[in-house]
Amino acid sequence: MKNIVLGAILTVSVSFASGVKPVDNQLYKKECASCHFGFQPGLLPARSWVKLMNNLENHFGDDASLDKNDKKLLVDYLVKNSSDRAMNYKRSRKITSSIFGNSTPIRITKTPYFIRKHDELRVGMVKQKEVGSISNCIACHTTANKGIYSERAINIPNYGRWE
Repeated sequence: MKNIVLGAILTVSVSFASGVKPVDNQLYKKECASCHFGFQPGLLPARSWVKLMNNLENHFGDDASLDKNDKKLLVDYLVKNSSDRAMNYKRSRKITSSIFGNSTPIRITKTPYFIRKHDELRVGMVKQKEVGSISNCIACHTTANKGIYSERAINIPNYGRWE
């Protein structure tokens, strides 16, 4: 009986991971994560990734245009692993449920879930040169590249200065 219960607990914990699925696509790593932090697809819903990818010539002020084939491969990857399709990842589910109606945010930092989780940060914590921007996840979330955004894995640079 103990083995059955332990097996059930293990199955549930594996099938409902707490973070988001880590990036596992080499083309994405090459084309996107080489310029900025490789945001996991599970941080935005599919409609947001489609909207973002349809305007790569003006990608937050830069031209990130791709050839047609690479763009299609990346859109397919992003949509397949988006927050509204990665329902076995707890954080992805929470992000999706925080977005109202047909809202289509193209910035992870503009999702209600993200805003709620970062509302206590002081401007100086984010603007310091070691962080630079609220979108620089890896500056404070030491395991962000693994899709783990646990509060236990946060290390805000120069934190003592902001207390």
